[in-house]
Amino acid sequence: QVDLVQYGGGSVQAGGSLRLSCGFTASSANIYVLDWFRQVPGKEREGVAGIDSHNNTRYADSVKGRFTISRDNANRMLYLQMNNLKPDDSAMYYCGAAPDVGQVKYGGSWLPSGVYYWGQGAQVTVSS
Repeated sequence: QVDLVQYGGGSVQAGGSLRLSCGFTASSANIYVLDWFRQVPGKEREGVAGIDSHNNTRYADSVKGRFTISRDNANRMLYLQMNNLKPDDSAMYYCGAAPDVGQVKYGGSWLPSGVYYWGQGAQVTVSS
């Protein structure tokens, strides 16, 4: 069982920055993968960034060079630093956790199946 609580979000003008935070509680801080996803109404949830237990990262092409994912296992926190924000980045952002490599499978748009946990979501709105 992994509990995820998100902080941050808000409104910003294009070109601005925001940082999303996600605190996770679990029996072990060594969670296999921690992710950020986003979703706009009427569209499928899409992967934004992910980081594994070895700090290997991956990013969606649309955010590469602008967003940075990081994790602090000691304090059980996940972050997403978002710079040079664009109106197209406006969405509900969700953190997610896949605690066990053997119990999750990632499909199209990185959507996970299997044992996976979600945060409650945080709205990010970028105005032009």
